[in-house]
Amino acid sequence: MFEIEYKGANGLVITAKKTTALIDPKISTSGLRDLSVKDAVEIATEARFATEGKDAQLCIEGPGDYEMGDFSIKGIAALRHIDVEGDEKRSTIYRIEVGDVRMVVFGNVAPKLSEDQLEAIGAVDIMVVPVGGGGYTLDATSAAALIRQVDPKVVVPVHYADSNLSYEVPQDSLEVFVKELGAPVETVTKYKLKTSSALPESLTVVEIARS
Repeated sequence: MFEIEYKGANGLVITAKKTTALIDPKISTSGLRDLSVKDAVEIATEARFATEGKDAQLCIEGPGDYEMGDFSIKGIAALRHIDVEGDEKRSTIYRIEVGDVRMVVFGNVAPKLSEDQLEAIGAVDIMVVPVGGGGYTLDATSAAALIRQVDPKVVVPVHYADSNLSYEVPQDSLEVFVKELGAPVETVTKYKLKTSSALPESLTVVEIARS
């Protein structure tokens, strides 16, 4: 069993039985307190979203294979959506396995994945993707196109408009993304999952209330 909490921007806390993972914990750029949990695994989709917290067990900021507690993590190099072919790949996609559940976490990536990237990602149950647009993240249309390539069962959208946050550029509302994707929405305070058998049969957007 594990649970996912949404903290704003791209920030997530994933808590399993023995281990906690922090996704893009540097959320102070949005006016929030950076994420910090003692002995957590810190996972950054870009170096600028890392805090390299002194209390972390492990800080991951790039491609490679990692094992820590409950988590099996694979980092896959990716081009950012603001870059062009030939530029250095400054973003990292993460495939994270917790028990029999397979998750993929995207940061600010180009919406068209290569065959090699899709092969490395493989079959996915849960997909985390920013959707706010504004030239800073994927917009609703690009995020929906990326989702259709990956074909997950659950989508957890992040980095969308929030009146209590100070994003660097204005972000579209979650409703814009939901309308574009056309999938049912489940709203929760935390997303809790015991096994893959509890996943929905068809694509579902899980809106996790920011905590």
